[in-house]
Formats: sequence, C-alpha cells, structure tokens
Amino acid sequence: MHSLSLAVAALGVLSCELVAATSYDMVKEYAGSGFFDDWTFYDHYDNLTNGDAIFVGANSDLNLAYVDSSTNRAIMKVDNSSTVAYNEKRSTVRISSNDKYEVGSLWIADFYHVPYGCSVWPAWWAQASDWPTGGEIDTFEGVNQVTHNQMALHTTDNCKQVDPVQTSTLINSTDCNHDTNDNEGCVVTDPSTASYGAAFAQAQGGVFVTEFAESGISVWFFSRSDVPDSISGNSSSISTDNLGTPTANWPTGGCDIDSHFEAQNLIFDITLCGDFAGATSTFAETCTGTCYTDYVIGDASNYDNAYFDVDFVRVFSKSGTNTVVSDNSSTPSLAASWKSRVAALLGAGAAAWLIL
Repeated sequence: MHSLSLAVAALGVLSCELVAATSYDMVKEYAGSGFFDDWTFYDHYDNLTNGDAIFVGANSDLNLAYVDSSTNRAIMKVDNSSTVAYNEKRSTVRISSNDKYEVGSLWIADFYHVPYGCSVWPAWWAQASDWPTGGEIDTFEGVNQVTHNQMALHTTDNCKQVDPVQTSTLINSTDCNHDTNDNEGCVVTDPSTASYGAAFAQAQGGVFVTEFAESGISVWFFSRSDVPDSISGNSSSISTDNLGTPTANWPTGGCDIDSHFEAQNLIFDITLCGDFAGATSTFAETCTGTCYTDYVIGDASNYDNAYFDVDFVRVFSKSGTNTVVSDNSSTPSLAASWKSRVAALLGAGAAAWLIL
C-alpha cells in the first residue's frame, strides 16, 4: 500500500500554468433553519453497496438530520444511541438535492466536522441522473480511520486527467472512464491530514470548493485557518482568482467537460461497512476486530464522531448565467451511483487507495 502511494505520487508532474479565473454569482444557499427544505431523503436500507445501514426518511423519529439550535448548523449523523440487534442495521442519513446544477456552476460546502471512525463511509459528491452518462464528481470521501480525503471523477470513455494545475502530487490514477481499471476513476488524494477525520475536527473543519466549468473541474480544500476572505466574508459572488491553485484539477484538455458531464445532483451520505469500508483488507488497514459485529451492533458510542456538521452549502452560477435545473425527482440513478464508487474503490485494489 505505502509503496503504491509513493509511486503514484511520483506521477504527479504538475503544470506551472495558472488556471483562468472565472467569476460566479450565488444562485442557491442551503443554510440555517431551512437547510433541509430542498433535499430528498433516500428513506430505504442500503441496498446499493451492501452497507449495514438504513437511510432514514425526512420525518424519522430518530432525529438524525436536524439544525442545531445552538449553532444554526445542519447535522447529519449515524444513530449513536440505539442498541442494534444481530442481523439488523444501524440508521443513518443519505440526501440528494432536489435541484441539479449544470456546467458553469461552483459549489462551496463549509464543514465543521465530517464523519469518521471504524466502519464509517461518508461522502460529499455529485452525479448526473443517468450515470455513467453525465458523469460523477467526488469532492469528499473516506473510510474508517484514514486521514486523507480522496477526490475523483467517473465518466464515459475518452476522459483523462492530463496536465493538471493542482497542489496535490498524490495522483492515484488518471483514466476517468468507468469501463477502465474496473471503474477506478481518475483519483487525486489530498496530502493534508487535516482534510479528513480527527485532524479535520481538531482544526475546526474547513471548506471544500468544487468548480464545474467548461475549462475543467477543480476542487479546493481550505482548513479553517486558511479559508479565503472571499468565502468567509459571505459574499454573494466569488472569483476563482481569489482561491489560488486548486488541490485537484481535471482540465478540459484531457476530458471534454461538455460531452462527459450533465447537470449534477449534490449528495451527502454516510453508510456503514458495506463493499468498501467493510472489506476485510480495507478495514484492517486502520481498524481492529470485525466491521459489523464489533461496531455496527457494538457499543453505540462507536458512532459519536460519525456526523457531518455543515454551516452551509452555497451554489454559484457563472456570472450572467443561471445553471439551476429545478427537478423534484432528484434521486439520481442510485444503484449506478453507488456501484460507480464501490468499483472505483475496490476494482484496482481497495487497500491501494488508502493513504493513512
């Protein structure tokens, strides 16, 4: 595992050329008491990745998705108070935005805490309705006790990461085609240990920015102390000129964005164990015992850190445009969506993905 990580890092030959700046205006904000108003809850057990999880509905009595009255921030969490019987599943949350966002969008997510812990598999990502057509953008994802965030794209053929302009040198794979390398995708790992897990929480979290542009797709991560004034100042407009070099970048030179991507739903989810986090080799990298028996049906306090604490999600459109696609049937091709990420993480060898 570690030797592979070093090998892929050596592939990260980065361009010195700057990414052209674009200005964006805010078109949607998910925040405060109305944070959950425009999302669809999956409301079903995890029949997509064999997770030992039940995704609750919006009106669940378990209160796993709510706005904290003391902070006015949205909480999405795994049930950390119930005793789960053998052969049963633990409750958690998965939501998808009702609106979709077309090429020419940028979204910002401000997190104070992200889920982590043995058996926990969280993600903040986006996907078109008819995956693999229309593509997938993974901004944040991790499993168990890993300490680095992973970012990735998954597409149809003829899409590769070529000459990225990015700060990360940890390039795990460059072919985004879901039919190549068992849908490994084109994956970049954030070298910062503050991008996931306990260190993320200790730093008071941070901000993820995703640019979905014709010129390419980029992801920035800023730890709390490094958040730019253009974001912390709550401006209704933003220019990528004020963000610096992205953490990860997939330029259109290797992947024509217009032909590989369509309007995207935004998705939060936390599942447990399943095909990736619960795979024996993956689980053993950072955890002891058995995923299901020692954690899911174990002490509920195992999940005290398995929650998103979200200040806001803001979506922007390129200045002079409106990239919002209103659509109440928001649940994108769910089976395909999870299959895409499972194959991406398992197909080329799950353990090889992890950078501890």
